Amino acid sequence: MIRAYLFDGQRVNPYPTDVHALKSALLNENYLLWLDFEDSTPQTDEPILREVFGFHPLAIDDALHESHIPKIDDWEQYLYIVLHAVQFDVSGEANLETLELDIFVGANYIVTHHDQPIQALNLVWEECQQHDRHWKGGSDALLYRLIDKVVTNYLPVLDQIDQEIEQIEISVFNHPQPEVVEKIFQLKRIMAQLRRVLAPQREVLNKLARDDFAVIDRQARVYFRDIYDHLVRLHDLSESIRDLIGGTLDIYLSVINNRMNDIMKTLTIITTLFMPISFITGFFGMNFFAPVEGMLQNWTGLTFFIVTLLVLTLTPLTMFWWVRRRGWV
Repeated sequence: MIRAYLFDGQRVNPYPTDVHALKSALLNENYLLWLDFEDSTPQTDEPILREVFGFHPLAIDDALHESHIPKIDDWEQYLYIVLHAVQFDVSGEANLETLELDIFVGANYIVTHHDQPIQALNLVWEECQQHDRHWKGGSDALLYRLIDKVVTNYLPVLDQIDQEIEQIEISVFNHPQPEVVEKIFQLKRIMAQLRRVLAPQREVLNKLARDDFAVIDRQARVYFRDIYDHLVRLHDLSESIRDLIGGTLDIYLSVINNRMNDIMKTLTIITTLFMPISFITGFFGMNFFAPVEGMLQNWTGLTFFIVTLLVLTLTPLTMFWWVRRRGWV
């Protein structure tokens, strides 16, 4: 799907997306064009990007065929920016999906390309359709609004992950099942994926806030600096959540170890209770009494009986001394 809006200085109207109409719109420097490509084929997109806007083949190839981490390329007459929006699904198995958004920004146009619907972009699209004031600041102001909405959507995702961690902590104390460990490692993978996006995206906003670009007005840098500050806080918050996940895993292991100690303690008590019974049945089952008549009435039998008693007495005493020397009791 290809859609376009044109601001002629007075009002915003939908605009045709054929090559001739787009070329005509770009000729007027007072116009501001926003062209959006959503889930369209490269065969349809490439002629427009090449013939109408004259983008470099490498930039077109990056936007249409390759997936990148967030970055910014300065092509003097325009900027090529790669951002990532996020979408967190908590229904069933927790899953974080990163949606790549490619943006071309020129003096009087902004071109966006994405393979899947992005909620933040659609919200800005609807706002710009309803209010003309969003267009009056120029393409850099429109870029700021778009990036700000994309970054703002990160916070609810982190809040949802934080709530998932709280639920996991409750499960760890109440029902520490192996499934809990799977959820913990899923969240660890999600946070690692989020970190790979947040760190480079923060650098992109740092460049927009500090570097000198031809299509970014000097006075607009303060707005991008504000988004940069938001990303710094989001990055710090993500690090805190990663620490919480690691702490939750440690808590799970501690709870499991405590439960194992309780089980071993119970089994030890049961074993200790049955040891006297085992001793009595074993001792009186020996052939010292009834089976051999007069066995204890001669020195040989009596000596063997006494030696057996000494061995039975000294063996546990020796074991107790050895265990005590090892510091186990």
